[in-house]
Amino acid sequence: MISALDSKILDRNCEALGISIDTLMGHAGEALYNVLIKEFEKKKIIIVCGTGNNGGDGLACAKHFGKKATVAMLLPPDMIKKEPARRRFEALDRKAVMFSDVYLDQYDVVVDCVLGVGARAPLDAVHKDYIKQLKDFKGKIVSADVPTGLGMKTAVVPDITVTFHDVKEGMTKENSGRIIVADIGIPEEAAHVMGPGDMLLYPLPKDDSHKGENGRLLVIGGGPYIGAPAMAAMASLRAGIDIVHIATPRRSFIPIASMTPNFIMHELSEDALCENDVKKLLDISRHMDAVLIGPGLGTAEGTMAAVREFVLRCGKPLVIDADGITAVSTMSVMPSNTIITPHRKEFEKFSGFVANSCDLMEVSKKRNVTMLLKGVSDVIVHNDVKRTNRSGNAAMTVGGTGDVLSGIVAGLLSKHMHTFGAACLGAYICGRAGDRAFDEFSYGLTATDVIEMIPKVLKDHLKG
Repeated sequence: MISALDSKILDRNCEALGISIDTLMGHAGEALYNVLIKEFEKKKIIIVCGTGNNGGDGLACAKHFGKKATVAMLLPPDMIKKEPARRRFEALDRKAVMFSDVYLDQYDVVVDCVLGVGARAPLDAVHKDYIKQLKDFKGKIVSADVPTGLGMKTAVVPDITVTFHDVKEGMTKENSGRIIVADIGIPEEAAHVMGPGDMLLYPLPKDDSHKGENGRLLVIGGGPYIGAPAMAAMASLRAGIDIVHIATPRRSFIPIASMTPNFIMHELSEDALCENDVKKLLDISRHMDAVLIGPGLGTAEGTMAAVREFVLRCGKPLVIDADGITAVSTMSVMPSNTIITPHRKEFEKFSGFVANSCDLMEVSKKRNVTMLLKGVSDVIVHNDVKRTNRSGNAAMTVGGTGDVLSGIVAGLLSKHMHTFGAACLGAYICGRAGDRAFDEFSYGLTATDVIEMIPKVLKDHLKG
């Protein structure tokens, strides 16, 4: 079952794969026609079309009927919104009539192609009157993809719904009749591999939002290694969050604080994270939306113990990376809302399995985590759901890109995304930023080059 947003993501990913909306519309029209011929071959049929892509599906279906079915437009044709639907209307081999001029009692079957999954309430008077007329209709009703008004107070209740690719969220036998799922040629890659359409998941700020409402992140890292937490924090800011705090041991505090005024800094008690710091970290985290722990911490025994205690007690959405993964590898079950971002060796330490020969979903379920396994193709798993990310390139083996990835993922998590969505989208954005950096710097790119490309990826994909 997929949502309206999932449908839009699939459409955009298909376009990126070279499969146009026009092609999908043609397949949808043919699939609808095949059902209508099988069920109602000798019946008198009217296809009622709206002005969006759902209407385009109906117009594509009408092509196969020749002049054996009536085509009715609910609204004037000059109001058709989508170019593929407009082309379908112009290609009709007969004149369409206006629905307002139709007498439904002359027909046996009404094909409802008025509003699709993108429709929003409230409905205007024209659509409400259309739905009322269909409620009084004595023949059969077949809806294309979803019944018009699905999920609203007033909706068409068909006898059959021919839904495309997969059942849509909210559809039941009671509100959609007999549901027939039709294959319209959407490849598995569009659904299971991250693509441009997935940028629709990005949580855009509201126009009237205030500072802090679009993500407050705490990064816990550093001590033995200075650059890792700084790169993760800067990546999170470049991914569009409002505020980032860094809690770091005494040894790395001044070097990181001197890098930029964009970080809010907290100095810990010793030169490496220790158990005495846990209370302070918990106090800081209470004001955060998410926490990233691990970059540059090192693996001293006291540090590992402190990480485990903090993770158990934090209660906030967590991203655990780098040395943090080593620390929690001895924990049998993780807190909910946790993402881990291991490379293959870290995964094997965490899970006890060889990455190529185990069921990642079973590991995810057993350890109660969302897992982002980094590799040539990143694999993101949450319980029974899996996605793959193929953005990125071989030059991204340079040191620090893992910290950039964890920072982006943690930033998205702080913007209140679900762990699985944050991990998937974070991997895609990081890879696309790496690809842009590669276009400019080739194999000489650095992690900071990738960071600087993150806003350009957002601009490319979110400009509307």
